[in-house]
Amino acid sequence: MHLVNRSLVTALCSAVALCAALTGCSPQPEEKASGKRGTAAACAPGGLATEVAGKLTVGTDKPAYAPWFADDEPSNGKGFESAVAYAVAERLGYGRDAVVWQTVPFNSSFAPGAKKFDFDLNQVSISESRKKAVAFSSGYYDVRQAVVALKSSKAARATGVADLKDAKLGAQVGTTSLDFINDLVKPTQRAAVYQKNDFAKSALKSGQVDAIVVDLPTAFYITGAEVPEAKVVGQFPNSTDKPEQFGLVLDRESTLTSCVSGAVDALRKDGTLAALEKKWLSDAVDAPVLK
Repeated sequence: MHLVNRSLVTALCSAVALCAALTGCSPQPEEKASGKRGTAAACAPGGLATEVAGKLTVGTDKPAYAPWFADDEPSNGKGFESAVAYAVAERLGYGRDAVVWQTVPFNSSFAPGAKKFDFDLNQVSISESRKKAVAFSSGYYDVRQAVVALKSSKAARATGVADLKDAKLGAQVGTTSLDFINDLVKPTQRAAVYQKNDFAKSALKSGQVDAIVVDLPTAFYITGAEVPEAKVVGQFPNSTDKPEQFGLVLDRESTLTSCVSGAVDALRKDGTLAALEKKWLSDAVDAPVLK
């Protein structure tokens, strides 16, 4: 009996060892080496799991408005956001010739669904509601919303938010500019909503609206170069303790988000973002705060 038991024990131990060995050598589920649904990508310079190997695909809308871009040509490196895109690309190890631009409508950039770009920049504000559909990098620009009105209009004399209550206001659809109208001003008239800022500017020029709301640099560009008969009435105060920021938009499950955020953080830390802001947005001087 003792011999039999010892044999059984030996056999069982051998079987257990064999199972353990087989389990240790058996194929495990593979993590994707590239694509959008893998684990966090290693930030190897020029070797990220991008949409196109060896290339960095960057999205933005068309037209690409000044002062964020120049001459409606994102690839020329001129304008704040074009310059930021190339600075981020360089940090990630991609030279200028490795950056491929793709046209992406503003609202499509942060809509639910898979993305065909590695990141998109188009004055898209970071918000909790948008984070449900996409991922964001660290903020690359602290933005304030501003009111632009024809100099001859009553809205041009506003000194506070309450002074805009009865005004006919307009803004681009899907923007935080429109949110400020609806949530902060709460006008008695429903805000006019436009698919593009170009349409909002045309409505302002023709008197269809009393004023439009856009980000502050855009406001100064409109009044300085496009609608000189208009003025920047003022800027809205921050609605929270945390400033509104523009962020690079990525696929919600992108493996690149931490790498892109790291690049943005480095550019902020070494002063690059501040230098680019001074170069391309210097005309956007301060405006009175609408109390």
